[in-house]
Amino acid sequence: MLRLVEALGAWGMRTVWGLGRMGIFFFLMMRGFFHPPKKYRPVLKQVHFIGTKSFFVIAFTAAFTGMVLALQGYYTLSKFGSEGLLGSAVALSLIRELGPVLTALMVTGRAGSAMCAEIGIMRIEEQIDALECMAIDPHAYLVTPRVIAALIALPLLTAFCNVVGIFGGYLIGVELLGVSAGAYMDGIYTSVAWNDVHMGIVKSICFAVLIIWICTYKGFYTGVDEGNFGPEEVSRATTQAVVFASISILMSDYILTSILM
Repeated sequence: MLRLVEALGAWGMRTVWGLGRMGIFFFLMMRGFFHPPKKYRPVLKQVHFIGTKSFFVIAFTAAFTGMVLALQGYYTLSKFGSEGLLGSAVALSLIRELGPVLTALMVTGRAGSAMCAEIGIMRIEEQIDALECMAIDPHAYLVTPRVIAALIALPLLTAFCNVVGIFGGYLIGVELLGVSAGAYMDGIYTSVAWNDVHMGIVKSICFAVLIIWICTYKGFYTGVDEGNFGPEEVSRATTQAVVFASISILMSDYILTSILM
């Protein structure tokens, strides 16, 4: 019994320690954001890496999501004779919920994992320690350009996802299922309000901060707690980063929806 209590206490202490360290890391990350680097080439490089290189996977995901929404929406709306509302159903589903969430999840899997692995390798090869020895703030050097780039790229990728998804729904609903093109577009025009677009923008910004925060934190402290700086620690940190970031995105999506509704 005493061993169980001891194990629970040790787990609780590690959890509290980790949460405190994450909070300090977040503060240092945001401090670097308010004192951005004077060289903007790293920011542009990260915008290209996070944004431009994610276009294909976002387009592929958005197109088939819009197609599935159109199929399912038509099947449901046809029971009530409301096929003309298909455009509004597809657009609202994408703009308010699926667009920001799917974009964030795809960026986490493609770019967030790479960030974590890159910084984790720098940790096990003592490059981060070398930056500190040269009096270079590793948070401002490694994390700040990624935060700025994600805040630029995620809203744009979300908007691109929405447009492609609505077009995919148009192809299925209008070209395949025979819904009136005018009714489809008019449904989008009359039902989508600025509040819906605003909700998607706010979510994409919050998701961008979460992705960079969790993925860079996991890479920055790769192997530190375990005292083992081998390659297996990089793979473990990368897996944890993707899982934790994905769960955080889904949880924060519910919280933001309940606040912004």
